[in-house]
Amino acid sequence: MDKEVIFVVEESPEGGYEARALGYSIFTEADTIEELKSVAQDAVRCHFDEDDRPAMIRLHITRDEVVPA
Repeated sequence: MDKEVIFVVEESPEGGYEARALGYSIFTEADTIEELKSVAQDAVRCHFDEDDRPAMIRLHITRDEVVPA
């Protein structure tokens, strides 16, 4: 059993955030980071049996920043 699930979080072109778990088929989305924390918890609970569920969820938030040259 892994001790944590890592989600890569990106800003969605439509607004809000999209998250995908590394190494697992878990994908979710939300309008805010606070909401994303909750839906990520729900997604992990649905994906794993209670005995196999990781103890921690890590949200790795990436963001493109565009600046003029």
